[in-house]
Amino acid sequence: MEPGKRLFDGMRGRINESVLEAMARVPRDKFVPAQLRDRAYEDLPLPIGQGQTISAPHMVAIMCDLLDIRPGMKILEVGGGSGYHAAVLASLAGPEGQVFSVERRPDLALAARKNLQAAGIAGVTVVEGDGSLGLPEHAPYDRISVAASAPRVPEPLKEQLRVGGKMILPVGETSQELVLVTRKNGFAVEEKMGVIFVPLIGKEGFEERQI
Repeated sequence: MEPGKRLFDGMRGRINESVLEAMARVPRDKFVPAQLRDRAYEDLPLPIGQGQTISAPHMVAIMCDLLDIRPGMKILEVGGGSGYHAAVLASLAGPEGQVFSVERRPDLALAARKNLQAAGIAGVTVVEGDGSLGLPEHAPYDRISVAASAPRVPEPLKEQLRVGGKMILPVGETSQELVLVTRKNGFAVEEKMGVIFVPLIGKEGFEERQI
């Protein structure tokens, strides 16, 4: 049995089938460093350089499942990393959808573009910038996915979420919670589970620490 099939079979019954089908269309081995490609389908986060990681497949699946992405949606991703999560979002949004992925590190943004091209993924625009401020020029968004932990839900991201839209993000520093934000008449915030993510660095995030 292929490693990828084993991985996705293990999620069945817990994750919406449309999410698993979207993930199966994305070759995760194209988004990890060459020396780690034999581990691409392990359900673990893997390092991608500059202190960043590609999220474990089950976490990508959970976040996409909670967002309830439909074909044709416009999606903002904060924390582009290697481009893998954006690729899965694009797979869910389909050819009529559009994903804008913001990554603050130029080297990672460049690598993400190359990875997406190598994987044959269309519909993703990778932008260098402070993701904590969102990307107002393309707002409003149907869905927002944040792959780094913020001290609080950033106000600019709330403002850029369409009425009826949903945002998923981790919040907290030493203790983090994955929260789902829904915009209707105001904003509803639901805590979903404890998680561990790298910090969201930026004006509406944490200050960068010197190591």
